[in-house]
Amino acid sequence: MVSYNADMMNIPKYDRPNTVSGLVAKHAELNALREKYKREIKKLTVDIDHLDAAIRLFDPQSDTYAIKEYVTKHRAAKGTVKSFVLGCFREATAPITSRQITELWASDRGLVADEATLCTLRKRIGACIKTCVEQGLIVDTGWTTDHDVNGPYKLWVLKRAAG
Repeated sequence: MVSYNADMMNIPKYDRPNTVSGLVAKHAELNALREKYKREIKKLTVDIDHLDAAIRLFDPQSDTYAIKEYVTKHRAAKGTVKSFVLGCFREATAPITSRQITELWASDRGLVADEATLCTLRKRIGACIKTCVEQGLIVDTGWTTDHDVNGPYKLWVLKRAAG
């Protein structure tokens, strides 16, 4: 029977194995807590949007502070928008518009946004698309023919899918 020692197998030997397992357990605990709070923040955002909608039922001209605060203060983490946009293009079976991506973003975030908020978000999505075009990741394939009063919109695809 051959016995291998830790040095021969390049297995790290810990003086305090319980410390490492404790740190790993704490890491998992904090990750779970972070995910829990992300879900709670998303729920609170949806609740605030519902309250804003109820306020606008009674006063359509009401300028609710919550929507403005969400748009300006609760920006997505760096790289999140680009990752989301490119993910939308990867999953799309046909060319898509910035408006469609904006609606997917709002849905993914649990937002029930009014037209003004969607317009602001679409500008951010559009800026991301412009950056992706400059990087050669996305190309336009024309314009929509069946659009709402705000259209027409440019149609976009991933560059590899364009050919």
